[in-house]
This record gives sequence, structure tokens and C-alpha cells, in this order.
Amino acid sequence: MNARPALWIVLLVSAAAVRLGAQQDICTPSPNSHEAKTFAILSVPIAFTGARAPAVAHGVSFGIELASLPAIDSVTALPTVCRPDKKSENVHPIAGIIRPRLAVAVGGFLLEASWIPPITVNQVSASLVGLAIARPFRLADGLYLGLRAHTVVGSLHGPITCDAKAVADATSECYHGTLSDDRWHPGLIGAEAVIGAGRGNIRPHLGVGYTVMHPRFQVNFTNAQGSHDQRQVNVDLHRVALFGGVTLRVKQTSLTAEAYATPEDAVTARLVVRTLLLR
Repeated sequence: MNARPALWIVLLVSAAAVRLGAQQDICTPSPNSHEAKTFAILSVPIAFTGARAPAVAHGVSFGIELASLPAIDSVTALPTVCRPDKKSENVHPIAGIIRPRLAVAVGGFLLEASWIPPITVNQVSASLVGLAIARPFRLADGLYLGLRAHTVVGSLHGPITCDAKAVADATSECYHGTLSDDRWHPGLIGAEAVIGAGRGNIRPHLGVGYTVMHPRFQVNFTNAQGSHDQRQVNVDLHRVALFGGVTLRVKQTSLTAEAYATPEDAVTARLVVRTLLLR
């Protein structure tokens, strides 16, 4: 008769211990931490900005975007909260990003989409989808105001916590362990306003944006003793962005060069080539 209540007590205590352990595996560094700074810098080239002067949109266009990955110094790459005893992490696995862009004009709005496909480069693979909706408004003297909302969903994974160099380093906690298969979800959503020339073959533009970031990083690593690290790093950030560039149009093709920056973090250079597929 007394065995059943005792069993329930054991189960409840075990469940509470599991929940407590799961909570202890979640690290939430402050917005001023190195972890947060690293996430913010890496988010700069990933943000799905318009990268063009606003204008009346027509038909369907296809483009290719190239964006540089800002440098992260060795001090910033050193975790300060979640893994304070660890060396700098592998935060420069690739030099930049390349993504196709598709835009469709519908009822005065411009609907845009992009996708970084899961192609592995230096053991890093990503599947990131960008979505946006924009609306141009005609101003005086051939100028246009463009308002745009955008988001990026998906993830990037690879050996960030413990790469090949760290696994071979006798002073690293990664020594003789496995290459980590970490996963990063950028979690970006933002809005931007841009003013630029909507006519002519040369169209400059200037803009300002605001981005809300909810980066989520999942560690996945097994050390030499067989202990499995599945720590999560969660940060919530907000950033103001400033950007400007120029578009050169030649018939149905355009080339846009743009500098995009969050003043607190970094600057990225974007180059976008577009062509009009359907009018």
C-alpha cells in the first residue's frame, strides 16, 4: 500500500531534476557579452536587406548577392560567460555568403525571397531563407521612399565550438574529442526605410533599418572522456542599421553596390546583380 506513493515521489523528484538540469544547460549571456557581440557581427551580412534604390516595381526579377563576412577579433571570439575557460572559437569558417534572390511585383508591392542552400564549405553548411515585403512611394524630383519588412529563418551548422585545430590542441578542452556539430539559428526580423533615385541609369540610395535578433546557438560536442556537451546559448538583441549604395542599370540588368552597417558591430559590403525575367 505504501509502495505506490513512494514511487510517485521518486518519479516527481527525478522529473524535477531533469528539468533543473535542462535549465542549467541553457546559458543567457548579457547583450554586452562576447557571445552576444559575436552573434551580432555574424548577423550583419545575413540580414535580408533590400540592397537597391526604391522604385516602381514590375514583373519578376532574379539576382545573385555576394556579402562579405566582417572580421571578428580573437578577443571578441573568446567566450566570456557561457564557456569562460575556453579559447577563441572558430568564428571565421567562411569568407562571406552567396545567395540567390527572387522578387515579384504584385499590386504595387514587391515580394522577395532568398535561400542559402545547404552546400558545405569548410565543413560549414547553412539553410537560411529570407523573406521580405516592400512598398515604394513616389516623392518629388524623381525620388522614392521605400518601406520594407524582412526576416531570415533557418540555421547554420558546423564545427564552431571545437574545430579540427581545437581537437588537436592539447591545451583545449576539445583535445582528442569529436569535431563539434554546432547549430546556429540567427532569428532575424527587421524593417527599413530607404530614399533613393527611382529613375535613370545611376540610382543612389540611403537608408536606415531596425533589426530584432533572437540568436540561438546549440553546442553538440563529445570530449575525450565521452561527456556530451549540449549547452544552449540564447541571446536577445536589437540593432539600428545604416546603409547606402548605388545601382547601375543597363537595359534589363542592374548592378548594386552597398555598404551596410550596424554601428555597434560591423560593416559588410554587398554586391547584387539582377536581371528582369518577366515584365
